[in-house]
Amino acid sequence: MAKIQCMAKITETARLAEGVYSMWLQAQEIAMPAVPGQFVSLYCQDGDKLLPRPISLCEIDREQGRLRLVYRVVGAGTEEFSRMAPGEEIRILGPLGNGFPVGNNATEKNKKVVLIGGGIGIPPLLQLSKELCGEVTAVLGYRDSDTFLLEEFQKEADHVVTATEDGSLGTKGNVIDAIRAEGVQGDIVYSCGPLPMLRGVKEWGLQTGIPVWISMEERMACGIGACLGCVCQSTDVDSHSMVKNKRICKDGPVFLSTEVEL
Repeated sequence: MAKIQCMAKITETARLAEGVYSMWLQAQEIAMPAVPGQFVSLYCQDGDKLLPRPISLCEIDREQGRLRLVYRVVGAGTEEFSRMAPGEEIRILGPLGNGFPVGNNATEKNKKVVLIGGGIGIPPLLQLSKELCGEVTAVLGYRDSDTFLLEEFQKEADHVVTATEDGSLGTKGNVIDAIRAEGVQGDIVYSCGPLPMLRGVKEWGLQTGIPVWISMEERMACGIGACLGCVCQSTDVDSHSMVKNKRICKDGPVFLSTEVEL
């Protein structure tokens, strides 16, 4: 899939929760071929910040050629993005990476699909929830009751289960605690979130015999697989590096959980 670099116009911005922001971009050339699970790289206006910031796609509006990004402010780059307003332009590169396997046998109508997201790993699952054909249960993990995108998932998914670290909403604990408390079952899992959560989801999948697809969050430099700055250990020898490595930005960020060591 060809990568496009362009200047995208910001059409909408919003603060969703403490430190979490939403941005809609007009970028038809990228929106048309994009699929759930892919990401784009955003370039800062400040020339001192040379490396782009990778942000996953939250929603894809192919009809109007728009992309929605939901991100957490974690540094100077994302802080700059949070101050930008509709009408401004930002340089982006995408679509990047490999997305979730939508449209194959895993998404037939008779399948029960479980989406598991934690923190800022929740946004990449929203577009996926729109494109799945099966019965969808979304399990969402937050720090507390200051949630984001919860209403959107309640509209798109058949069932929504929540977990919060402080117990202020849903099950007290993590997503695995919520899955066990609510008796969540499924035929296939798609998940995105921090590494400890993904370890738990992978283990739950192995215990139950459910195939698990995970989207890995990782700091990236080039975002196109050239610098090897975001490699993870794989179970098989990689054809590019000839060692047991996978480039998260190029080979992923979505992997079958049994393909990688967590």
